[in-house]
Amino acid sequence: MVVPELRPWRAAKPQVVRAANAVRPRLARAAGTVRPQLERAANAVRPRLERAATAAKPQLARVRPARIRWPKTVRTWQFTAGAATAGVALAVTVATAAGPWDSTGQRTAEVDRAAALDHTGGADHDRNGDTSDSGGTTAGGPRPAPSAASVLTGLGGATSTVRSAPTATALSGVLDPLLKDAALGARHTAAVVDVATGKRLYGTGADDALTPASVTKIATAVAALSTLGADHRLTTRTALEPDTKELVLVGGGDPTLTAHEEADGWASLRDLADRTATALKKRGIKEVTLSYDTTLYAGPELHPIGVNGNLAPVSALMADEGRTDDSTSGPVTRVTDPAADAARTFGTFLAGQGIKTTSPGPSKATTRAENLAAVSSPPLSSLVERMLTNSDNDIAEALARQTAAATGQRASFDGGASAIAGALKKLELPLKGAQFHDGSGLDRDDRLTADLLTALLVKAGDPAHPELRPVLTGLPVAGFTGTLTSRYTGGAAGVVRAKTGTLTGVNTLAGTVVDQDGRLLAFAFLASDTTSPLEAQSALDRTATALAACGCS
Repeated sequence: MVVPELRPWRAAKPQVVRAANAVRPRLARAAGTVRPQLERAANAVRPRLERAATAAKPQLARVRPARIRWPKTVRTWQFTAGAATAGVALAVTVATAAGPWDSTGQRTAEVDRAAALDHTGGADHDRNGDTSDSGGTTAGGPRPAPSAASVLTGLGGATSTVRSAPTATALSGVLDPLLKDAALGARHTAAVVDVATGKRLYGTGADDALTPASVTKIATAVAALSTLGADHRLTTRTALEPDTKELVLVGGGDPTLTAHEEADGWASLRDLADRTATALKKRGIKEVTLSYDTTLYAGPELHPIGVNGNLAPVSALMADEGRTDDSTSGPVTRVTDPAADAARTFGTFLAGQGIKTTSPGPSKATTRAENLAAVSSPPLSSLVERMLTNSDNDIAEALARQTAAATGQRASFDGGASAIAGALKKLELPLKGAQFHDGSGLDRDDRLTADLLTALLVKAGDPAHPELRPVLTGLPVAGFTGTLTSRYTGGAAGVVRAKTGTLTGVNTLAGTVVDQDGRLLAFAFLASDTTSPLEAQSALDRTATALAACGCS
């Protein structure tokens, strides 16, 4: 039989030849090393194969197939089948040379070595160290290998080799001197809690309420997730009023709605315009009166701090958080009327699709209006993570209002604050001394305790509340993400995860850390009357770093 040489093979032949010449010496050396093992394996297996062949001979005789006639031309699938067969044969040969293997897939040589060294070993990680027959381990044989210890003991719930939680005395010896740093001002509080048990391990003024600044967002996140659910989405839509050709852009309170050409997974105002234009053209409409509806939210749009680059006027309709540049986080000048600005941008996109619009004005979609198109935000879990990682005030205030609307309260600053407190009370969290006036923590009249902050983090790690897990996963990672990117350049980088808080004279830090004994700890440090924000931040970072380095059990 002659197999015609394929064109791709002719092109690749020189490279294959060079590769073969390069590896031939190594293959020869490997073959020389493996040959004795193959011979021993073959000699060991031969008697079993002979017995099996003898036993199977009668059955084979009864089902022997007719002589197979092969086609003269060898097809591609035949090459593939032949190559696969050769590969399987090679794999079996190598596995046999490396073996032999026991019934569990454990190499018997490894088992024998573990037994000889009197070390624990074996293939079954599910059993305990019992050597009785019921444990499935033969007498004198190796015990099953222990499973690796869970780093996040508090979330895993499985037995591990992680040591007991730090003692109060040991923690006091480590933290007390650091918290006395003059950079932390005249008033400071702290708490450390074991996430696995919820037990407070350390506290100084833990029940005293101080200004929390942006760590308030932890409370906002827990309230929103517990009320709305981690899968909840915020939807922006367009509605067409019958007979009037009024097109209403209805804000759903999504601050992450973007007008950028690249939406990066967020709801796109461009996409909404494209879908709306398509729906209008299907109805033969090429000109509309453009309006916008922001009635989902109520009360004043401007935060009590006034015009500030850290927060746009809070509106149910905005694009890119009303930013005047291409940034997605941090302080920047904002537009004065986010809703009107978003509606004008939307009108521009419609014009690009051949739909003529009037200059937009405020309105309210009626119940008779026909929904034309809609875009939705990513799940609430993603919004919470973005809020916490970047300390996003716009998302925080939106989530406070969404929580209020979902609980039948007025979607305003006051209504949002009340809804947050109500959600935390429902979760039976310690609210003594706590006061909420917004969702972002920009209001200096907010008050939280270190006890409440650590309780929030413990609740977020509770297996009974998986919907709260984004609170932990959204915390900035020391030295890597969000507001901690440029902090913790030392040994705690990647180990501490925490939400930061900064106002004039206020510095706070609350998050989680895995100590040297493998315990997951929640901590909260609040300092007021600080005079240097950078020195206060450094003092807080040193304290969290010391907690991470603590083997205090």
